[in-house]
Amino acid sequence: MRIFPLGESALTIELGNEISIELNERAIELCAHISAHAFPGMIEAVPAYSSVTVFFDPLAVGQAFDGSPHSAVEAIARERLASLTATANENGRTIEVPVRFDAESSPDLGVVCDFSGLGIEEAIDVFLGKTYKVFMLGFLPGFAYMGEVDDRIAAPRLSTPRTRVPAGSVGIAGNQTGIYPVSSPGGWNVIGRTDLSIFDRDATPPCLFRPGDDVRFVLS
Repeated sequence: MRIFPLGESALTIELGNEISIELNERAIELCAHISAHAFPGMIEAVPAYSSVTVFFDPLAVGQAFDGSPHSAVEAIARERLASLTATANENGRTIEVPVRFDAESSPDLGVVCDFSGLGIEEAIDVFLGKTYKVFMLGFLPGFAYMGEVDDRIAAPRLSTPRTRVPAGSVGIAGNQTGIYPVSSPGGWNVIGRTDLSIFDRDATPPCLFRPGDDVRFVLS
């Protein structure tokens, strides 16, 4: 584990440097614990694969604690980490995502089949056969990095990204899968599409997914 500053107003607590469900669950738990016990000057805590970044107002922290703001927040982070219990994430949900795999919606399904040596129906069955963990949100508002994809269909990113990927596109990039919440450039292998609203800025909350959720893809 290491703790290091991320600019003047943030601190990252890195629990490891690999993608694993165990580390991710611990990062999510730590983030929830810090958020539930906010300190003066804290803005928010954000989990990633195996780390948590705490954003804060340096002036407010400096007024509330002795020493530098980074030192004060690091001391708080270490205290929160020491008091963390090794319990499973109880706030995770299971969300079903209906997906269609027609030719228009899955332009890179053939690429995945070439990589895997499987037929189209076999590749789809392999993809649908797993439950995926939401590790973190990033890249785009509401974009959930999920895993882990079965090694047989874990095709690498496209060598040339597309300039536009339609909203709702389901992609694979190595052992990760995700859904484009809005139309954007992207280099993941698009294997299907869903009509679910992944991100709505006018909704509360605006994002369909949150870290710790389980996701099941089903035929639309």
